[in-house]
Amino acid sequence: MLAVVLASVALVVGACGDAPPSATPPIVAGSSASPREVNIIAKDYAFLPDALDLVAGETVLLHVINGGLEVHEAVLGNAAVQAAWEVAEAATAGQPPGPTPVVTVPADVAGLRIVVHSGERVDVVWTVPADAAAQATAWAVGCHIPGHWARGMQIPVRWVPAEGAARSAS
Repeated sequence: MLAVVLASVALVVGACGDAPPSATPPIVAGSSASPREVNIIAKDYAFLPDALDLVAGETVLLHVINGGLEVHEAVLGNAAVQAAWEVAEAATAGQPPGPTPVVTVPADVAGLRIVVHSGERVDVVWTVPADAAAQATAWAVGCHIPGHWARGMQIPVRWVPAEGAARSAS
């Protein structure tokens, strides 16, 4: 009996690791007068949800919550943005108490960066660039504290039309 239970648990756990991001529920795009509230939870070393659904041009109120023990960041942007922050943060490796908001990148590849300490919640009102979904490279949310990106602390941004049908995972 124990072998059957262990085999079942192993099957379920194995299936969860490679699952695609969950389906996009219908959403109403936020506006400057009424931003759509979006939660991003940072853990050691993952984000919840498993994909971030955004409408190009909408205004969102991001609630970034750090449920982990280490400082984390949520960097939103395309591949150039993610690469710029990975390089900038690499310079902080081994420097206690860890990276700080003074780490910078050039404005043209800055994206949006939110630093959140353990147990903290940071709220940011942000208008998604109107051309974001049309950019040539995929967008993601990533943490570039040294070693975090490499450990898989990244999720894709999915571009969703206001009526809720998913267009692409880019």
